[in-house]
Amino acid sequence: MRRKIQIGIVLLLALTAYSCDDSYLNTVPTDQYNEANWWQTESQAISSINGVYAVLRNSQISAIQQLREENMTPNSYSMGGDSPLDIGAHNPGNVTRFRDKWNACYSGIGRANYFLDNVDKVPMDAALIQRLKAEAHFLRAFFYANLVHYFGGVPLILEAPDFATQGDLPRTSREKVIDQVLLDLDHAASVLPTSYTAPGRATQGAALALKTRVLLYESRWAEAAAAAQDVIDLNQYDLFPDYRGLFLLENENNEEVIFDVQYQAPEYTHGLDVIIELQINVAPTKDLVDSYLMKDGLSIQESPQYDPASPYENRDPRLHQTIVIPGHMYRGGIVSDTKYFSTGFGFKKYTTYLDDVAQPSILQSEINIILLRYADILLMYAEAQNEAAGPDESVYQALNQVRSRAGMPVYPAGLTQDQMREMIRQERRVELALEGLYLHDIRRWRIAEDVMNANALNRQGEVVQVRSFNPARDYLWPIHEITIQENPALEQNPGY
Repeated sequence: MRRKIQIGIVLLLALTAYSCDDSYLNTVPTDQYNEANWWQTESQAISSINGVYAVLRNSQISAIQQLREENMTPNSYSMGGDSPLDIGAHNPGNVTRFRDKWNACYSGIGRANYFLDNVDKVPMDAALIQRLKAEAHFLRAFFYANLVHYFGGVPLILEAPDFATQGDLPRTSREKVIDQVLLDLDHAASVLPTSYTAPGRATQGAALALKTRVLLYESRWAEAAAAAQDVIDLNQYDLFPDYRGLFLLENENNEEVIFDVQYQAPEYTHGLDVIIELQINVAPTKDLVDSYLMKDGLSIQESPQYDPASPYENRDPRLHQTIVIPGHMYRGGIVSDTKYFSTGFGFKKYTTYLDDVAQPSILQSEINIILLRYADILLMYAEAQNEAAGPDESVYQALNQVRSRAGMPVYPAGLTQDQMREMIRQERRVELALEGLYLHDIRRWRIAEDVMNANALNRQGEVVQVRSFNPARDYLWPIHEITIQENPALEQNPGY
């Protein structure tokens, strides 16, 4: 396994000033970092940008909460009552995630702005300064895009943190925030290199890939297709040949990964193995399992290959590469019917465990969390191009690359735009399961009110959770009541 990039958090200590008439007694400590002696060396500048990257490891940005948000979709369920959001019982005060995600994103934005406002003070190579600033622009865009996707318009702040001037700002419109996100990403893409010798830093491809996602989520179809094509034309990425292997420790930083969050034991770890395999707080539903097609490319309702007596045979190979099925091998043994007590199924994806190897339980995982990968680019291109121009040959080519890697037949020619739309949506669901994207998909497709006003079922078809989604309210999250108490200028989202 390649050695992962070490991302450190810079420690910036404020200088305490003492008033004194004798100015020669006013000294700056030289044995600690402070405002007066920080922006002086290249290593300090790099430490500062690394401090922005470090926010990506906040659980509200990647890893734990990202996976738990799968429970807010038809894909999974937590019997621990993971969040009132799962059942539509949330309000501005009863879900700490609303405040924590808001704060985490603004922490990243504040660090990026602080870096951009100060790095030019450092006597270092001008080209390196421009590259590091481009990384900060990418990261700021990433955090703002996150905020918009959950909350809509938010205060747009482009200067270093200053509570006196920023503590009572109202919300900026969603459109203006998105405009700034795209400006940041265009600037980053114009400066950043296509690759580095060490993984983990933002590249030109990462900026273009995030631009694709932002445009797609805004239904700016032609622009999204063009941005995705720009990523494809870089010729920097390809599909990793093994879907299951894509998410294993030994294959990290492979050719499919465009941007990920780097972890390295023992310094930086997360608890996905615990949440997925031991606590089973993210468990696949019957609805997700049933959505995997048969090997002939037809649904279980349509395919002559489907046998109700052996319902998990002859299925899309990604089913067994993503989900643990009782009666099949996992962690070196046959899985019992009672092992996964939540829904009867478990997730393999993003765990450390293998099918045919007996392994002890892992309490601290170091698997990187992939935020942008090439298969998603192909799927985003297919969706955007289909919406912009219909199912032309390029849509088939992009979609069938993902299908072929999975071991599934290509899609039949002659599909209508509506038929292709449904194919792409089904493909995104199974290809990107447990990657924290389906929540945004069902919301931007405006189908959450249909798929989330349904019961979550276990393997036996029994109801494990009655869900509810209010279309007049739930397409955006509320701003937490404490956040509004701290800044009454913030207007709450409708319905809350």
